[in-house]
Amino acid sequence: MGAALAAVPYALLPDPRAGAQSGTVDYPPAEWRPASPSNYTASDRPGGYVIDRVIIHVTQETYTNTLAIFGDPAKKVSAHYLVRSADGHVAQCVHEADIAWHAGDWDYNTRSIGIEHEGWVDRPAYFTNALYEESAKLTAAICDKYGIPKDREHIIGHYQVPGTDHTDPGPYWDWVRYLRLVNFA
Repeated sequence: MGAALAAVPYALLPDPRAGAQSGTVDYPPAEWRPASPSNYTASDRPGGYVIDRVIIHVTQETYTNTLAIFGDPAKKVSAHYLVRSADGHVAQCVHEADIAWHAGDWDYNTRSIGIEHEGWVDRPAYFTNALYEESAKLTAAICDKYGIPKDREHIIGHYQVPGTDHTDPGPYWDWVRYLRLVNFA
């Protein structure tokens, strides 16, 4: 079988790069876990829109359930990234060039990268060292890539989006610690 396969011209085999774009990640440590295409807008950012913000979210759900929600075309919600509480594992769900539906405000969606964090706003035990550290590395990489200042004016909570009724990341999110980690990542 091996000899027969070796005799097949490469032109007849599928291109190993075919479909690679859909499974590639913008942040190399991340795992590709795609959201349903019904839950974001395809775009060509930063060509179509300038990216000048990172928005920090807390899921109010488990990691696994959040991935299922992003994968459900009826939910109409997504984020670019999801960070798991236990070990800081990062999943990328929407390419950075595309517009995730995370902020609840079209203008903010078009100009930001959304990062969800597994947990609940009133359960600080979910905000583990691993979650903070890996999220901060991700945010620092995004800021470096797009020239976003690493400050509270440009790294904001979901609650800071105009017109939102959300409170995340909530009162237990340690902004001082987080920004320190982002700036030293």
